[in-house]
Amino acid sequence: MGKWTEGLLAWGRARPWAVDAPLVALAVWVSVWGVYTDPHGADGKWWAYALAIAGSLPLWWRRRAPWAVMGACGVPTMALSALAHSAMPQIQVAMAVAIYTVADRGKDWQRAVLLTICVVGNVIGTRSFDGMLFSLLVSVGSFVVGSLVRELRRLAGVEAERARQAGLRAASDAARAVAEERGRIAREMHDILAHAVSLMVVQAEAGPLVVHSNPDRAIRAFDAIADSGRDAMVQLRRVLGVLKEDGAAPALAPQPRLAELGGVLDRVRESGVAVDARIEEAGPAEVQAAAYRIVQEALTNVVKHARADRVVVRVAVRGGADLTVSVADDGTGPAAPAGAGVDGRSGGRGLLSIRERAAACGGSAETGPRTDGPGYLVAAVLPLNA
Repeated sequence: MGKWTEGLLAWGRARPWAVDAPLVALAVWVSVWGVYTDPHGADGKWWAYALAIAGSLPLWWRRRAPWAVMGACGVPTMALSALAHSAMPQIQVAMAVAIYTVADRGKDWQRAVLLTICVVGNVIGTRSFDGMLFSLLVSVGSFVVGSLVRELRRLAGVEAERARQAGLRAASDAARAVAEERGRIAREMHDILAHAVSLMVVQAEAGPLVVHSNPDRAIRAFDAIADSGRDAMVQLRRVLGVLKEDGAAPALAPQPRLAELGGVLDRVRESGVAVDARIEEAGPAEVQAAAYRIVQEALTNVVKHARADRVVVRVAVRGGADLTVSVADDGTGPAAPAGAGVDGRSGGRGLLSIRERAAACGGSAETGPRTDGPGYLVAAVLPLNA
């Protein structure tokens, strides 16, 4: 269907009077012309003209009350047919339009009754076989066309509803994707800043204590602060770079690899905590990124809360199917206050972030005091083929 035709149909739907007025005029003209040209003398009889006009004018209200208009058109038409049958035109435009309208807009029982009347009335009431066939063709044909239009309108409504539902689902999916991306970026920024700031605070507190007694150690402490700050800036630029780029895909977001853990471990060692680490670099990018952040967050908690002397970090493939992560310290940490947060040591969201990262990869994480001695344990299992 061309744009011109679609525009014309849309114009007609918005202005039903522009369609109904010509139909009423045509129906009146055809009926009056039949009376005027009646070879048996209906012309000149006022009642014949009145019945012809009365059988057509109600079409103006056909959209509002199709069944009532059907009756209002049918009674005068039947009276004219009975009193002056020869004045009836070959095609009763008013009745054809009224039948079409009921088939299109009427209730189911009205449509069933109308179809029965059309068939039975034309079979019984027509005086010749040819006339019966022609009347059936006009009346039943009008009914069929109206039924087809009714079905097309129903299908159009179904398609419109499907499109609306699809739009709602798309909007919901987009909103959910935005929320998930916001949560992911929030975790990234939390992990980056919490780790860097924690190490910087520890080093900054230690530096003044040894600046006179051990200048070399003080210098290393300040160098560690600078290194932590620079590393945090680099990672933050990666996060903010994604936010600044219009249409940037989530794949452009920071994806640290296990090979980069060396810098994190060195800065923890510089804070005064001995680190025993064995890292097996394996797995897809998203799994390695999750393992990296889990280790980083666990080490951040060690530096901030554990009061530990030593921490053991293990990242290894188990059974070829899972990447296991374990961070265990030997610290005591401050007592957890009433209403402590999810990490059990502070009111922060560190360990909640660890669990969320593991769950996002289809894995799981457990945290809590060690059972084989003093300290705290963070353990996670990340499927390699999630």
